[in-house]
Amino acid sequence: MSENIPTIFALSSAAGKAGVSVIRVSGPKAWQSLKVLSAGKKVPDARRTSVISLRHPVTRDEIDKAMIVGFKGPASFTGEDVIEYHCHGSPAVLDEMLDVLGNMAGHRLAQHGEFTRRAFENGQLDLTEAEAIADLIDAETKTQKEQALAQMGGALSMLYHQWASELTKSLAYVEAIIDFPDEDVPDDETAKAFPAITDLVNKIEHHLNDNRRGERLRNGLQIAIVGAPNAGKSSLVNALAQREVAIVSEMAGTTRDVIEVHLNLGGYPVIIADTAGLRPDQISNKGQDAIESEGIKRALKRAEDADLRILLFDGSVETLDRHTLNLMDDNHIVVVSKIDLNPKAFQSFSFPKNVIPLFISTETLEGLDNFIGVLTEKISDRMKVSRETPSLTRKRHRHHLEDCLSSLRSAMQQSEPELIAQDLRFAVNELGRITGRVDVEDLLDVIFKDFCIGK
Repeated sequence: MSENIPTIFALSSAAGKAGVSVIRVSGPKAWQSLKVLSAGKKVPDARRTSVISLRHPVTRDEIDKAMIVGFKGPASFTGEDVIEYHCHGSPAVLDEMLDVLGNMAGHRLAQHGEFTRRAFENGQLDLTEAEAIADLIDAETKTQKEQALAQMGGALSMLYHQWASELTKSLAYVEAIIDFPDEDVPDDETAKAFPAITDLVNKIEHHLNDNRRGERLRNGLQIAIVGAPNAGKSSLVNALAQREVAIVSEMAGTTRDVIEVHLNLGGYPVIIADTAGLRPDQISNKGQDAIESEGIKRALKRAEDADLRILLFDGSVETLDRHTLNLMDDNHIVVVSKIDLNPKAFQSFSFPKNVIPLFISTETLEGLDNFIGVLTEKISDRMKVSRETPSLTRKRHRHHLEDCLSSLRSAMQQSEPELIAQDLRFAVNELGRITGRVDVEDLLDVIFKDFCIGK
């Protein structure tokens, strides 16, 4: 049967010239192709490394001297036989190796994510752990890396499996009454299930009520810098990025579209958006005004959707911009720029009560360190995740948990065992869809373990 499964191969390290590159081969013929490439010489035992001269199977020309390490399934990443070729990272070597493997019987180039997919299909990891591998590869900050490592280590998986186990036991009580009415199962078994269901509802509600911290940490916190035309938004973006990413001009309306910059602030990933100046009273659909109007609309939309807003006021003018003031809520930092042009700016403006503005100059950098410190603290408050309790990291998880919660609440409103069981089955399936493992046998094990049925 396994002989019909293709052996897959691919370059597992980054493409391009390198000191060492790794080609991974997985499948039933992985060791067979190694024997062919080694030209009959002794190959290393599983889990032992060896330097081998690899030769072309037809011409017998040497391809490379490479370090080889092999694994026998199921004790490998994919659960199959796996060979890793640690070759010199020469394009010529890699091209020839991949060409030779592609011409071997039963071998083909791996598709995107196929090694991890085989690991999942062979029970080496579940979907949350597989997703964590992708997150770890994409991690750009320390906190992203830590979250991905925790999830890859099974933190989310163990939590959801624990909940599924608790729910399966509750379902077993109800199923016993339905399927075995003539056995010695007490009539009040259905009622025994409800305290556990209530407890699980509370746990899931608490888990969902995390302010999307895990998702924000994985995807990056969205920050919008908004303010009047020529308030210094692009200059602030450039100062934060420490490079020229946005055009700066004294001409109002220079920024016409949203410009995004990905940054690492305090170890947290953030996406800062430079937006068009707010002049909603001048929105028009004619000529050049139509272009600027679209930029203003996008700025207002980005401000509305942002996780955090930096409301920037021009410190060189006499009055506060009313459009920017209208955006004030509990989700903002108020900043006054260009204080180098008006050293007494902090005395010039009257902000609403409880608003504490920060004063900066992107020209002299005065106040910038303090602003970055406050900004980093705000980011940390919104993204810091608990080391004890794993956080949701994807919308997919949230969607299934919300459906699970809906089914549990429905079950608690039912009076008939059949309807309760149906809702509980829906709930179990939704938990199983997160990890990718839904096993009816788990339910049977609980039933036959907890009840003396068919003795």
